[in-house]
Formats: sequence, structure tokens, C-alpha cells
Amino acid sequence: MFIGEYIHNLDPKRRLSIPAKFRKELGRRAVVTRGLDNCLFLYPMDEWKKFAAKLAELPTGPKDTRSLVRLFLSGAAEVELDSLGRILLPDFLGHYSGIIGEAAIIGVFKRIEIWNKDRWESYKREAERSTDQIAEKLGEIGTY
Repeated sequence: MFIGEYIHNLDPKRRLSIPAKFRKELGRRAVVTRGLDNCLFLYPMDEWKKFAAKLAELPTGPKDTRSLVRLFLSGAAEVELDSLGRILLPDFLGHYSGIIGEAAIIGVFKRIEIWNKDRWESYKREAERSTDQIAEKLGEIGTY
């Protein structure tokens, strides 16, 4: 399970060090793809296969469904952790996410999210201001 928040620098060669606490569970090979809110999703290979299989089961008729599937699958790249625990972020994913310099790397249970640090800080502040409303909505559907 991935939990926690870390700030790491993207080096000039677009390599990003994955937090040591995440490396064992992530494994040597993983998949990074476009995520939601302009962040990147990083999946261990076995979790990626499960996620991709769920995407493959979605109906292709609805335009929104096709768009989301295309976003995730066309934006996916297999990455390998080097001996220092770094991955190479493809240029197109760097442009999508706006990651330059510092990146926020956060654990979200079965995946890791990689954010532009400033965008993450802004998103986090907004979410923190909304926790009461979110808890109420979750309570209404019996989740919280």
C-alpha cells in the first residue's frame, strides 16, 4: 500500500527518484500514465494490468468513456527503476503534468501520483478547505 507525501527533484535528464519506501512494492518495472487533475499515475506492473483490464471492459459507445480510455492508454509508458531508484519521465508526460524542478510524489493506496509541486500544494489546500462537505457527502451514501 502506498501512503505518504514526498518532494523530490526532477533532474535535467528528466529522471525522478522514487521514495525509498515505495520502491519495494513498486518493483523494477512499472507503468506511468496521464492521471486526473494533470498529475501522473504510476502503477506497479500487476496493478496496471488490473486497471487496464477494467478499462478494456468499459463500453466503447459513450464518447466520454472512449476519451478517458484513450487518455490513460495512449499516455502510458513502461518505466524501469534504475539502480538509484529513479525513473525516466517521458517528455510528453512532463509537458502534460507541468513537472519541472520539484515534484510531489504521493501514495494513493494502489498507485502513486506524481504532481507538479505547486499544483499539488494548491490542490491540497482546496481539498483541505472542503473536507467537511466531502465527509457529509460520503456520509449520505454510507461510505463515511
